[in-house]
Amino acid sequence: MLSAKGYAALNSQSPLAPFNFNRRDPGASEIVIEILYCGVCHSDLHSIRNEWKNAVYPMVPGHEIVGCVVAVGSAVTGFKAGSIAAIGVIVDSCRQCAKCRSGEEHYCEKGPVETYNSIDLIDGTVTKGGYSNNYVVDERFAHHVPENLNLAAVAPLLCAGITTYSPLRHWKVGPGKKVGIVGLGGLGHMALKFSHSFGAHVVQFTTSLKKRDDANRLGADEVVLSTDKDAMKAHANSFDFILDTVSAPHSLDPYTALLKNDSVMTVVGLPEISPVVDMTTLINKRASLAGSMIGGVPETQEMLDYCGRNNITSDVEVIPIQKINEAYERMLRQDVKYRFVIDMSSLG
Repeated sequence: MLSAKGYAALNSQSPLAPFNFNRRDPGASEIVIEILYCGVCHSDLHSIRNEWKNAVYPMVPGHEIVGCVVAVGSAVTGFKAGSIAAIGVIVDSCRQCAKCRSGEEHYCEKGPVETYNSIDLIDGTVTKGGYSNNYVVDERFAHHVPENLNLAAVAPLLCAGITTYSPLRHWKVGPGKKVGIVGLGGLGHMALKFSHSFGAHVVQFTTSLKKRDDANRLGADEVVLSTDKDAMKAHANSFDFILDTVSAPHSLDPYTALLKNDSVMTVVGLPEISPVVDMTTLINKRASLAGSMIGGVPETQEMLDYCGRNNITSDVEVIPIQKINEAYERMLRQDVKYRFVIDMSSLG
């Protein structure tokens, strides 16, 4: 067994606190990663507070992991000691179903194994995440990190990055497309960067015009205050694609009204309360409302390689682990630009 230390929630009301535990020894195809940085995702907060009603405690969150390989199994071919590796939301799957065989392990028909709060297929224990000093993972579910990128700023790409990259690629966002991004937070700022990089005309929707300058800096061609009915009406029936990244409860109807015929609005945020949608708008335009979840192993590596070629990373604020509870409160107040990342050396 490998000794591990991190921060855990003991129940849905408790703050995160220091926690020691063990990880299993690596198998032949597995690697051990010493975690250098771990991003802080809004889903971490949903999870530890049991807002999705599936929490198992003690819970060590964290699924945006970048670290250094310190040990490899006898059958590992893609990594060696000293390699930089990254881990995202999914760390295992059945590997046999059609989705797994096609590289979409996140849609595994038997259910993927997530980085934390999931059942490990090897020993039946509950997985514990990246707010810790190490991780054991099969090399199939680990990713190579481009050498030119800042490692702390890479960490959020493993969730916020791939969660926005995947639907933008799937629905072929690019030149000649008018694209709307709803929300300018951890997910939204990555969606904005990618959409701009892909060559689309990008409109950023926000509830605060204080974010206008930042939205323009990140690549927005236009910034629209979503509470301004006249400004919204001016964009009616004009969008090819809208990506909604907001995790707080909100109405989708103001945005579906902006879609063209045969266009798509995709939701990647997970509000605690699901919205009710006026289907008339969709029916009258033959428009689609869709969802999307992260990306498979090949697409995540594709995204990292794209970021390396185009020098794209997340805008981050690096914190010590001792400030994680304060960071959660700040995240709820939207007081971060745009993703907290924990420097795991602060564990000591």
